[in-house]
Amino acid sequence: MKKFLKSFFVFLLIIVLFAAAAASAGLVYLTVNEYNPADTEDLDFYGTATKGLSQGDTVTVLTYNIGHGFSDSSHDFFLYGGKTVKTESSDIINENLNGITEIINEQNADIDFLQEVDIDSKLSYNIDQASYITSSMDNSNFSFAPNLLCSYIPYPVTNNIGKTHSGIMNVNKFTVDSALRSSLKNSYEWPQSTVRHKYCMLIERTPIQDSTKQLVTINLQFDGEDSSTNEAQFKALCEFMQLEFAKGNYVIAGGDFNGMLPSVNKNKYPSVNTEYYDPSSFTTEHLTEGWKYCTDDSTPTARLMNVPYDKNSSDNQFYVIDGFITSPNTIVESTKTIDTDFRCSSHNPVLIKVTLV
Repeated sequence: MKKFLKSFFVFLLIIVLFAAAAASAGLVYLTVNEYNPADTEDLDFYGTATKGLSQGDTVTVLTYNIGHGFSDSSHDFFLYGGKTVKTESSDIINENLNGITEIINEQNADIDFLQEVDIDSKLSYNIDQASYITSSMDNSNFSFAPNLLCSYIPYPVTNNIGKTHSGIMNVNKFTVDSALRSSLKNSYEWPQSTVRHKYCMLIERTPIQDSTKQLVTINLQFDGEDSSTNEAQFKALCEFMQLEFAKGNYVIAGGDFNGMLPSVNKNKYPSVNTEYYDPSSFTTEHLTEGWKYCTDDSTPTARLMNVPYDKNSSDNQFYVIDGFITSPNTIVESTKTIDTDFRCSSHNPVLIKVTLV
């Protein structure tokens, strides 16, 4: 018996040591291969856009967080209190992408800001969502900025997230002079930083005909977990926008702020479930008078994925965290949240119409 117990404990020790060695090797691999973008990086943009832009023109911009193609109304997600890690099949991803593309094309905006677009991710069956969406779009330029790039995310242990390549993307019908990825402050220290988002802004510059001015558009997704990081990211955005406005440029920033802009009525969709997500509130202190915060709370722009969507259920938590900010030299003609009933994504798109004066 003693010999058996000794052998058993030796076996257990070997298993423990092997697991520890494997974990250490995995951490070394993730550390060596961690995505560490520069503060600013020039981005390639491609396409066939030829449309020009002049002072006095009216521009429409759509922002839409497409939720990696798997956050449709029928699903929850484990990171927000749900059970689903990976949807049942690639057919679901393709169906959602088809619906997302239809929604984008129906709105026919001049510029589309898209967030949570997967290029090559295990959870979305390695479908290139950028190519899928843009394949039906002619006379547009496209640019993409990664914000989550990891060869292997090891959790959950029994059904891991795995390889993830995701980011934000622009579809622009105007000619573009440049596209830039600008890094934002991130809250994650090593070793968490090896598998977490590296948030950024995607900045494009469109020339104004017969003028030295530019339209500077900023697509963004902010941190939704740490309020101090969220605030620092918002402050950095505001500082950049004011510098561009001081040059005489027009500025339109939009996306998933993961927080409530000053124009949001906080009582419209009160937070009753704050365990997994509790959006912060921004103030007007970082921008001078004349800047416009553009939201529409007639329908929520996002839902918590703790349960599948049921608009009549008290288990559903809603938010208004998607919208726009425009510079004082613009007139905002309208801001509208498009009610998709969260059919294809846990976010609803928001459309803005802006005149450059």
